[in-house]
Amino acid sequence: MENMANTSSRALRLLSLLQNHRFWPGPELAGRLGVSPRTLRRDVDRLRELGYPVTAHPGVDGGYQLASGAALPPLVLDDDEAVAVAASLRLAATAGVTAGDATEAAARTLAKVTQVMPARLRRRAEAVAAMTETASWDPARAGQEVIDSDVLAVAALACRDAERIRFGYVAASGERTERHVEPHRLVVLDRRWYLVGYDLTRNDWRSLRLDRLDGTPQPTGARFRPRPLPAADAAEFVRRNIAAAPRAGTWQVEAVVAAPAEVVRERIGRWAAVEEAGPGRCRVTMTTPDNDWPVIALGVTGADFQLLSPPELAGRIADWGARFSRAGRAAEPHLGRDPHWPGAVSDLSWLITT
Repeated sequence: MENMANTSSRALRLLSLLQNHRFWPGPELAGRLGVSPRTLRRDVDRLRELGYPVTAHPGVDGGYQLASGAALPPLVLDDDEAVAVAASLRLAATAGVTAGDATEAAARTLAKVTQVMPARLRRRAEAVAAMTETASWDPARAGQEVIDSDVLAVAALACRDAERIRFGYVAASGERTERHVEPHRLVVLDRRWYLVGYDLTRNDWRSLRLDRLDGTPQPTGARFRPRPLPAADAAEFVRRNIAAAPRAGTWQVEAVVAAPAEVVRERIGRWAAVEEAGPGRCRVTMTTPDNDWPVIALGVTGADFQLLSPPELAGRIADWGARFSRAGRAAEPHLGRDPHWPGAVSDLSWLITT
């Protein structure tokens, strides 16, 4: 679904730009889309195949524009494309930590796209967009695992409509079980999609990987009153579950931060589980495939912290702290500048825990 989503969402962004600007020079338009001139020409050809009258002006000052006074045809997408585009734009729209203004553009594009979809496709796409939360630090990696669009759409609709669903589920061990679930939200964490819901058979909340569903979930027609989720949000619930059942090759990090939980949760809550640990203190747990991200996350809390585990991470924190201290000393006028480190940066030696 990834390639389809990237191509389709880019074509829709191109259409949005052409509709909102009378004329675009070719290089500027390619730069706005982040593609090469050759890819831009292919995307223009794709719009033309769908019936959109895009005029090309050759030459050094050439560019593209929609034909003046032309009536635009309705948006042409199949089921898979509609779901893929909605999921892709939703993830882009919630990637504000790193993507800047691009997130607002993605949100605007998503709103425009769904409005011009046929009613049936709009219902599926809007459900996926509304019911998806992202817990991934790097949006470029999020949702790269291929998920059947029917599975995604049916699960999203059931979440939105508070309708119980049944499906077969294959565990990591290969054991297959039947599940009867009250679905709550879809969550994207790194490369995987999860369904967070209340498992009626086990009488407990679960986060279930969508790629392990055996077939498309079957709506039962039975509605339910949503239960309170035992976490701040679905993304935190998934992270907490993964931390409780660590995978090979990951770091399980735990630290106490000298700041209120609500403050820390606002800064890194989407990427870690944050719980109260006393007045003005909170406990942070996270699961990560590398040992640099925890240092960054704990650093951006803006508070002192104590590392509880793993002990191997202490050396990495000390390394980061030492490098920031050297950079800070080099920036102090009375000490002069280190010629090997010409830029002046703030002293972030507080990264070293004591």
